[in-house]
Amino acid sequence: MAEEGAKVAIVSRTQADLDAAAADIKSETGNNDILGIAADVTDEAQVQSMVDTVVGTWGGLDILVNNAGTSAAGKFEDVENETWDTDLGIKVYGAIHCSRAALPHMKQRGGGRIINTTTPGGKASAGGSLPTSLSRAAGISLTKAMSKDYAADNILINTICVGILKSRQHRRRWEAANAQDSSLTLDKFYNNMGGRVPVGRIGEAREAGDVICFLASERASYITGASINVDGGSSPVV
Repeated sequence: MAEEGAKVAIVSRTQADLDAAAADIKSETGNNDILGIAADVTDEAQVQSMVDTVVGTWGGLDILVNNAGTSAAGKFEDVENETWDTDLGIKVYGAIHCSRAALPHMKQRGGGRIINTTTPGGKASAGGSLPTSLSRAAGISLTKAMSKDYAADNILINTICVGILKSRQHRRRWEAANAQDSSLTLDKFYNNMGGRVPVGRIGEAREAGDVICFLASERASYITGASINVDGGSSPVV
């Protein structure tokens, strides 16, 4: 988004992390319209304040990417209520809160885009995948229902179902594995993960970002309610 010239607000709970990420984005893209806002998306009041800051800074809001997530997966009887609450709070209520706060501004501007990040597991749930598979299925359903509700307002709403990508989350898993086996390099770790993907590798974050940018653009002006797999062919369903 920043490379395409968009004014970009990034959100997480920790301001220091946001400041570092904003500085990196500015340095890599040459785009200085990057704003880091600390907020917890499970808190509706904080989300409203965040959206108010964006609109107050730039005069409006055109694109929302709901990308908050956490990794939680287990068998049903092993998942505690606290884990359910945390997962649904971040992934489902986070998207609800952000969308609710953004919609009035998009209507005022004559349209907008909402892109929700989910996973292929929300379409085809594996054993031991709760609560993530349920919360991601809810995100796909939310996308479909909202796309019908707001199409007449020219607000197009889609989801990308993201498979395995290189990320800080997977790097932390490699660090834990590397502490047990120092011969396990990061490249080998990623190659092992990629062996389960039909294209033979895991994805880059940019590859998901490119699809998000497309859905946010005028080139996608006839697409709404879609769930697009970005997973190297891993999903068993369309």
